[in-house]
This record gives sequence, structure tokens and C-alpha cells, in this order.
Amino acid sequence: MTTYHSYEPLQGHRLAHDPVNAIVAPRPIGWISTVSADGVRNLAPYSFFNLFNYTPPIVGFASVGYKDTVANSTSSGEFVWNLATDDLGEEMNATSAAVPAGEDEFEVAGLTPLASDLVTAPRVAESPVSFECRVSESFRLRTAAGEPVDTWMVLGEVVKIHISTDLLGEDQTFDTAGARPLLRAGGQGDYFVPSADHSRFMKRPKPATR
Repeated sequence: MTTYHSYEPLQGHRLAHDPVNAIVAPRPIGWISTVSADGVRNLAPYSFFNLFNYTPPIVGFASVGYKDTVANSTSSGEFVWNLATDDLGEEMNATSAAVPAGEDEFEVAGLTPLASDLVTAPRVAESPVSFECRVSESFRLRTAAGEPVDTWMVLGEVVKIHISTDLLGEDQTFDTAGARPLLRAGGQGDYFVPSADHSRFMKRPKPATR
């Protein structure tokens, strides 16, 4: 018979670490670049990030605390998501450090800003994939009781996608494992990288035609 460790989050988890972000894992990194109203570039990683719609593609990130990325993206109406890969782990971590207001994280991390085509925010030239996005919604999260929490959600429609052709196979499909994206795991392992051993994954059944 299965036994459970059960708890109400508001009453505390009674464990060494809060397990929620280790259970809902791994999660893609929202490596978001923006530009302030003064023209200062900003680049920061967010572990609360994902894809929320297919057509049109809509991605979103949540920021615990009203940070520069939220302020910049909501004021400009734009941001760029850049794929954080295993090879860019040190640079990604460098952009997570707290730096003085107005300091350029591209310079801090030694990364190259690359002009986007449809938005003002730059891409990370070293990243093999970038999504240029226009903000569709931004709002503060609330509890079930309607109380505001110190977290802001920003959703953006992807208006242009850039993919390194090195990650497109002969059949023109994207090589997810070959890209070696960094995935946030929480717990004792901060990041994971997907395995190239596809035999370890269950194939998704094709839907029946009607």
C-alpha cells in the first residue's frame, strides 16, 4: 500500500526543500532579452517559462518580483526568448546575477547582441534558437482568494523564429536532444539536459482520423 507525505503548502512542506519546483520538472529556461526605455539592454533567465499556444505560438514567463525584464517588456511591448544550451550554461548563469541598474548583462556575460528583424530587443548571437515576441498579455498573479502575490506573468506572441540550420536534420525536423537545452529541475540537481537515447521515450500515438 502506498504511503504519502501530504501537506497544505500554506502550512509548510516539512521537508528539507520545497519539492514543488523539483516535481514540476524539468522546465525550459526563459532566457529573455529586452531593452529599457533608455535603450539599455537586459538579459535574464527565468525558470518559470513555457509554450502556451501552438497557432499562433505564444510563450510566457513569470517573474517573482517586478524586475527589469517585466518593466522593459511591458513598456516596450516586446521581448526575445533565446534558447539556453549546455554550452551556454556559464553565460546563462552570469546573466542571473544581480547587477546595478542600467548595466548591460550582454557585456557582463560576454555575449554578442544580434539585431532582431521585427522587434527592438536583441537576440543572443551565440544561441542557436531565438523567438522574437510581441507582448499579448501581462498581469499580476493572484491566489484562489483573489489576493495578489509578488509574481508577474508576461505572455508574448512569437512573430519570428530563428533556428540554426545545424539543428535541422535531413528530414527538416528540429533535433531537440542535439540542441542540448538546459532544463531547470530544482532539488539537488539544478539543471538537466535531454538524452539523445530516444528509445527511452514513449512515442505519442497518432490521433484517430474522423
